[in-house]
Amino acid sequence: MPEPAYMRIADDLRRRIVEGRLAPGDKVPSRHELAREYEVSDRVAVEAVRLLVAEGYVESRSGSGTYVRRRPELRRMTRSWYREARGRASSPFRADMEAHGRTGTWRCSSEKTTAPAAIANRLGIAEGAEVMRTRYTFLADGEPVMLSTSWEPLAITRGTPVAFPEEGPHAGAGVVARMRAIGVEVEEATEVVSARPVLAQEAGALNVPVGTIVLVIQRTYSGDRPVETADIVVPVDRYELAYTIPVG
Repeated sequence: MPEPAYMRIADDLRRRIVEGRLAPGDKVPSRHELAREYEVSDRVAVEAVRLLVAEGYVESRSGSGTYVRRRPELRRMTRSWYREARGRASSPFRADMEAHGRTGTWRCSSEKTTAPAAIANRLGIAEGAEVMRTRYTFLADGEPVMLSTSWEPLAITRGTPVAFPEEGPHAGAGVVARMRAIGVEVEEATEVVSARPVLAQEAGALNVPVGTIVLVIQRTYSGDRPVETADIVVPVDRYELAYTIPVG
């Protein structure tokens, strides 16, 4: 089946942007110019541009036209097993931001709930078992850069000072340090990385356009059993991931 004309035009414009022939801030050809260049109707040209707007490549300015979107500077986020193994008391996110000269903070809310099937499988518990779910919005210099939703089995933390991750004497500490405070040793962290389009609710929280691609890091901390699992959402146009892994 032949590719629809609007998708062919969008792909060509997308390639120009990726290759730098259309730089951030450059004006995109008007719908009339695109219609003439590709020998299509104005409606088809409009659909091509709308697709690029939805994907976050370009932005429309009322009364002015459509321009290549200026993207934030790509920064590096380090996933370091050395740092995790030391079980430092401070948050790994805050430490990572400090290493890059930025101030890392977050907003969060925790609630007791029950584990759906997928989360129960990751935690090695029964579906419907009680967990503490915490939703985070992480900020660098006040700018939202990452989302995370974590789940911890209440069978492990209930009645302890770390039951609520962001309350009590160990508030703000990393998972390794918090679990160690109640006598639970974390021995490994497993991460599975995938990519997908951002969800509408996530787009609002991260202040990115619907259609933006995000990395999803599915992370699980384990000792003799899993103690926490989380889904971490990072826009690909803001951060790249760098992994530091010990050998031997």
